[in-house]
Amino acid sequence: MTELSLKAMQTALRKTTEALASELASPTATAPDWSETEWLVARAVSAIHGVSALLADRLRWRGPTGWTEFLADQKSHTAKRFVRVEQLLHLIDSRARDEGIALVALKGAALYASGIYTAGERPMADIDLLVRDEAAQRTARLIEALGFHESYATWKHRVFAPDRCETPATLGEHPGNDINIELHTRIKEILPLRPVEVSELVFPRQPHPGLNDYASKAGLLIHVLLHASGAMISRGVRLLHLQDVARLSVSMTKADWEEVFRQAATTDDRTLWWAYPPLALASRYYSCVPDPVLARAASGCHWLLKRVYRRRTLSDVSLSHLWITAFPGIEWARSLREMLAYAGKRVVPNAQTRYLRNAFATVQPRVSGGPWAQMSQSRRMLRWVMLRQARHETVQPVRAALSDAH
Repeated sequence: MTELSLKAMQTALRKTTEALASELASPTATAPDWSETEWLVARAVSAIHGVSALLADRLRWRGPTGWTEFLADQKSHTAKRFVRVEQLLHLIDSRARDEGIALVALKGAALYASGIYTAGERPMADIDLLVRDEAAQRTARLIEALGFHESYATWKHRVFAPDRCETPATLGEHPGNDINIELHTRIKEILPLRPVEVSELVFPRQPHPGLNDYASKAGLLIHVLLHASGAMISRGVRLLHLQDVARLSVSMTKADWEEVFRQAATTDDRTLWWAYPPLALASRYYSCVPDPVLARAASGCHWLLKRVYRRRTLSDVSLSHLWITAFPGIEWARSLREMLAYAGKRVVPNAQTRYLRNAFATVQPRVSGGPWAQMSQSRRMLRWVMLRQARHETVQPVRAALSDAH
């Protein structure tokens, strides 16, 4: 694939991403005037951003036959996969009750349980569970007894993959795709070096054995915002994340928002400085956050980050941004010293970063594979300076969409 075609790919990604984001927020009656290639790239965009099933229900126009069939298939696959996820959640709940282990089902599972989404409307790539430290090993054994093995671990979670792995789909959702389980003992993001932890806002004060709800709706929104913030730093946020923020936000009462700020005041940072970017971005597309809430979140946000996210679009901070950048998310650093430390860590990664890079390339080749994953740090730095490197996790679904059409 030539550099010119990569530039054309970036143009098509931005064009289709912004159009679909706008349509999901405010559907129009007229289909976009896209070329055949742009319609194919739009399939990749809807898969990358996890919104194919939502678009199938939300769009008022049909578009080309191939596009309409793709969305219909994705909606069907998402619904069938949800049944598998739900069955596995019920099994985990039953086994955890028997073992006397209290767990919290995170993110997508919680959004479904709270009625934010209807069955099969939102894709779930994994099942995320939160457990107290003292029960982590017992929970790991419980998961392994269900036919999973620990694939790898990061500072954020331990990832368990099914013993019998199958990934039949190369693009988007498929009921047969593997369901991983991610086990957390902390809810934390590093932004980009500063840790922000909200674990105590998630785990209920009096949990029961089995699967528990979040401590409150405020706790759920705070976690969704923190997760989106972490994704923004790596330019990996999805339109689905903005949907999560928007749907939760419109369900919030004035008292709920007050609870969000009250709970934020109990964290180490005592403000929602890190929540302003996802709130501002979601509100830009969905007009879902009250102005006083945005202003209050912005008041704790440092000037550079606030200024940057008054202009940023979804295409700037998601996988629709095709190019690898040397210092993604450096605007999140809160001082010159922190910026320099972050830049240094990117230039000279530590042993854990190198290990995880290799691990991801091995266990997630479609996401983290490609020649970049195997490239030495010195060659990476040279390409940062001399050339533009495309992200494998963006190129792969676009290529799959183009090849599926032939």
